[in-house]
Amino acid sequence: MGNEKSKNQSRSEMPYFVHETAIVDGGAEIGEGTKVWHFSHVTKGAKIGRNCNLGQNVFIADGVVIGSNVKIQNNVSVYKGTIVEDDVFLGPSCVLTNVTNPRSQVVRRGLYEKTVLRRGTTVGANATIVCGIELGRYCFIAAGAVVAKDVADYALMAGVGAKQVGWMSRHGIRLGEPDKKEIMVCPESGYRYKEVEPGVLRCLDLDEEAPLPADKAVGKICYDDFKNTLG
Repeated sequence: MGNEKSKNQSRSEMPYFVHETAIVDGGAEIGEGTKVWHFSHVTKGAKIGRNCNLGQNVFIADGVVIGSNVKIQNNVSVYKGTIVEDDVFLGPSCVLTNVTNPRSQVVRRGLYEKTVLRRGTTVGANATIVCGIELGRYCFIAAGAVVAKDVADYALMAGVGAKQVGWMSRHGIRLGEPDKKEIMVCPESGYRYKEVEPGVLRCLDLDEEAPLPADKAVGKICYDDFKNTLG
């Protein structure tokens, strides 16, 4: 196996890294600083942003659009019809689909359903995302969940089929009960969150599209340290 890009450009000249066992087809677009690891395959027509990380055995199909700073863990396939915005995390062996009613005898090429993962989404290990839905900004899909409906920003989803069981902060910490002013505080960042209308959560201290400040972008506390206070 090899990388088709290397026929015309040496690996040392590339603005991104491709492992010698990975394949990047001609016509794929990959941003500066991105890394494509062992046995992964990026196909013609795929577009990947800057500073992404594709783990072992990752497949990116033609027409897929992936933003910047996206982390895709081992054994994940991203199929045509999928849009992945910036800062998304796809956990090991999670499943993304593009046809709701597949049949081997019925050809549905060209009928792929659009699935959108908005900025900051986390999809846990072995979770399944049924196609044709939108996962809201900074939502958090628990490991093993099966999601078949649209998900709100910051929603914590768990179970089969997945239901909302709480809210997660931008830092990935489950938010506790609101205070008298209906405000919830992330215990790691100190950012305040409020349900501005039923089912719509917003951060009061940082716009959802703004990057994290440098002092907030490095985790300092293990999640286990929060468990006793989260209920």
